[in-house]
Amino acid sequence: MQFLIIMVLMLGVMYVLMIRPQRQRQAQQQSMIDNAGVGDDVLTTGGIYGTITQIEGDDVVVELAPSLTVHMTRRGIAAVLPPEEDEEDGELEDEEDDAVVVDEDSIPEASMNGDESAVTDGEEAVRTAVGDTPAEDDRR
Repeated sequence: MQFLIIMVLMLGVMYVLMIRPQRQRQAQQQSMIDNAGVGDDVLTTGGIYGTITQIEGDDVVVELAPSLTVHMTRRGIAAVLPPEEDEEDGELEDEEDDAVVVDEDSIPEASMNGDESAVTDGEEAVRTAVGDTPAEDDRR
């Protein structure tokens, strides 16, 4: 009798700790995919990012790049990505790359005159098989 009670308790604990949370995650995932709409950014199960352009029942059309679309089922969507927001303004972030500004005063004078030792900081340049001179593209 005690063995039966222990088995029932173990099954109850296993249900609470493992099965129930997994079912909740699956329900959330399915709800997210079902609520995906036109214009949402998605991640496919193949690991490709795209934007939904059309929904036709269970089928969706995902644009991967300009003028490159893929027809797939909703099951092929792994995640619906949240829109990117700018940290400061709370507005959608532009897709422009930020330019890096370098102050010429912070560059050592020796590197501006072509002195290799200031650029490599003691690292040895890789030599090419053709000669003993270091190639510009082979530096570490």
